Amino acid sequence: MNAALVADDLHTYYGESHILHGVSLEVEEGKITALLGRNGAGKTTTLRTLMGLTPARRGRVTIFGTETSRWPTFRIAACGVGYVPEGRRIFANLSVEENLRVPLVRAGPWTISRIYDLFPRLAERKESRGRQLSGGEQEMLSIGRALLLNPRLLILDEPSQGLAPLIVREVFRVVSQMRDEGISVLLVEQNARMGLAIADYAYVLNDGGIVYSGNSRNLAADEERVRALTGVSAQA
Repeated sequence: MNAALVADDLHTYYGESHILHGVSLEVEEGKITALLGRNGAGKTTTLRTLMGLTPARRGRVTIFGTETSRWPTFRIAACGVGYVPEGRRIFANLSVEENLRVPLVRAGPWTISRIYDLFPRLAERKESRGRQLSGGEQEMLSIGRALLLNPRLLILDEPSQGLAPLIVREVFRVVSQMRDEGISVLLVEQNARMGLAIADYAYVLNDGGIVYSGNSRNLAADEERVRALTGVSAQA
């Protein structure tokens, strides 16, 4: 199987604070890989390292066979990586339509019209400012904006955070659909139950190191292990 992304022995620091301690993981092409863990485990730092926002001091990142360890973020995005950060980071003073016109156009099937088909609520609110949207609408907009890059790899940081259960299910339905579209997905998520339900493979991060890697269904079936590794339940 080909890998969309490979991280090998990543060591990342904030100043003198050593955050990631030799993190290694792999995202298989056309699959969903979940990265789970407690608050403060290093999940967001891992994604920031992969995207070049907080480069590792040691280790390497390879995306679609090309080493990107020292690349700036814009160059990583341009090679086919869509990133949906924690907190959504939409433009509060721009309308939905204007937010969707911000990304550079890359050839592919995803257009603004198709984003509106995927998220009809955004079509209804296309003239609304970003600050006027609900948390769920902002998450939809952030995902839609990433898809307009027509990525081969989509990286999402806590897409369910702060959302109502019905909206969470809708967001995860869309994430699952990305696999059907042939997009590889790396999903960071605290909602272990939802993350494991759609993922093909799972990693668990704790104190900056990988403490589990394996088939997501196998992990989901072991309730005691899920609680021990992530601090949350895999059950409804």
